[in-house]
Amino acid sequence: MKYVVIGASAAGISGAKRLRELDLQAEITLISKDEHIYSRCIMHHYIEGIRDLNRLQFVPSNFIDTYNINWIKGECVTQVDTIAQSVTTDKGTVVNFDKLLIATGSHVFFPPIPGLKEAKNAIGFHDLDECEAIMEQVKTANHIVVMGAGLVGIDAVSGLLHYNKPISIVEMRDRMLGLQLDPVAASTYEKAFDKKGVKQFYNLGVKELHLNDQNEITSITLSNDEELPCDLLIVASGVRSNVEFLEGSDIETDRFGLIIDALGQTSNPNVYGAGDVTGRNPIWPVAVKEGIVAASNMTGLAKEMTDFFASKSTMNFLDIPTLSLGLTHPENPDDYIIETEQDDQGNYKKIVHKDGKIYGAILQGNLDYSGVLTQLIRYQIDVSKVKKPLFEIDYSDFFNVTENFEFTYENQ
Repeated sequence: MKYVVIGASAAGISGAKRLRELDLQAEITLISKDEHIYSRCIMHHYIEGIRDLNRLQFVPSNFIDTYNINWIKGECVTQVDTIAQSVTTDKGTVVNFDKLLIATGSHVFFPPIPGLKEAKNAIGFHDLDECEAIMEQVKTANHIVVMGAGLVGIDAVSGLLHYNKPISIVEMRDRMLGLQLDPVAASTYEKAFDKKGVKQFYNLGVKELHLNDQNEITSITLSNDEELPCDLLIVASGVRSNVEFLEGSDIETDRFGLIIDALGQTSNPNVYGAGDVTGRNPIWPVAVKEGIVAASNMTGLAKEMTDFFASKSTMNFLDIPTLSLGLTHPENPDDYIIETEQDDQGNYKKIVHKDGKIYGAILQGNLDYSGVLTQLIRYQIDVSKVKKPLFEIDYSDFFNVTENFEFTYENQ
């Protein structure tokens, strides 16, 4: 059996590993534009100097040899031919497959602002090359602006703080980490970054760039007409799935990215997908799990994506740990019961529930309750049957212990 995996990040690597574990005799080829295997989730540690390239790796240095994988590095797949069952790279390499796993991830979305894509000092923050470019330009930069206050944008800010350069954040939402956090949890981070000297502009976008003769940004104008000095613009305003190379194939995509089912299978029965390329669940644990599920089904071992939480985010900026799980700030809050608990030690808890079922939660500060919350949502446990406050529920309230000391739950 010939397996080809495109992409060397979380989904692709976990998929390739699983393929080898399930099929010792298979021919496995990994193709990636990356020449290193590294975690994009901790690149801010690389910028900050906490980790070097070796410590960005999430697999042993001998991973490729150990799992007997043919790695074609530094090449991008430009075409997939599902009739000939082959892929072609930008360097003309053609590789045939019996089963294909697409884990090409995503790229930074540059908004349609005139001059943005051409500006020499406008850089995304999504891969190692961009990381290296930022580290080079920050040496001479005097005014850094980060466009976007989501997880990627705040990662970038965190990594740059130690350079002691003026940093500004521009975000179109009304708060930091608007997808993950509610105003209360977000404000904790906003105040912490403010104490570090980070200027923050919310409910605003970048309207115009001002460039010099060398095509370098010197300042930007916001949507409220305020002008900010800027000689390094980091674009973290969103990503788009890497699916351009599928154009003309019979592999279906939509406005988000690659379409896969619960098995990881695409519209073509011999082609599977996993990770950010789907454009739906852009977090590391989901990408890993999707890679494992897809690889399992590629080898004939039936497995479905049923036991994960697509909207779970764990973060720790400026030593403030936070967990966001599920529906944390519903559009129609009157349809739910929202309970919160907060103390003067920086601990904040929020639970969104209705009809006895928990739909979302935020924990900030002390995350000890996260395990219980995860199980309550996973098993759709009717918390109305538990006669104690929600924030005091523990495992003994809904799990039974068998004679083998295993925890079991029966939804009654």
